[in-house]
Amino acid sequence: MIFKQNHKKGVLAKLLEKGIKILLKKECKNISNITIDIESSSIQIIKGIIKKINITAKDVNYKDLLFDEIELEANDMKIILKINNKELNLRNNCKIKFKVSLSENSLKTILFSHNWTWIGKLLAQGILNQNKLEDIKIRNNQILFKASKDNEIINEEENVDIKVEKDKIFLENKSYKSSVEIPIEDKILIKDVSIKNNLIIIHANSTLSI
Repeated sequence: MIFKQNHKKGVLAKLLEKGIKILLKKECKNISNITIDIESSSIQIIKGIIKKINITAKDVNYKDLLFDEIELEANDMKIILKINNKELNLRNNCKIKFKVSLSENSLKTILFSHNWTWIGKLLAQGILNQNKLEDIKIRNNQILFKASKDNEIINEEENVDIKVEKDKIFLENKSYKSSVEIPIEDKILIKDVSIKNNLIIIHANSTLSI
């Protein structure tokens, strides 16, 4: 989904790009290196059509969910644009494709944050039969968990596999013959997950409404 801005851009497309960038900064606790590219003429936008939009960003913190990088693509969006009050709404639930990358540091920050510690506990109990997740590492493209039970930490790190089944993400430990589904909104359909350069890379489809 890496894109090049090789088309002539209209005034309204530029204004929309600036408006969306402001909205993203408002909604996220942190976001940097935002690039937005809208492929639509001013006439199409006035008619309420965005032919294509690509968005990339880095170091994203949305509700304590951290992503090292995000790439998003949406096509054939039907919009209602009120220029006088700078209001933008969607007339349809458009389909989007996106890719997110997570590092070891991002995972640790998420799983040990106040809002998401319950997921860490779910993983420790469901995969390792322990009470609490103590540490997580990504080493040589492998996920390693360390957990504890009754305040006694397991000395050995346990290898955990990540996979996709029926549009959902699962973490699996073959030693314990156990797996846990990562809780994600039903509208998000996971298409692929891999680990490259010690980054977890997730490809997914979803619907978007504003």
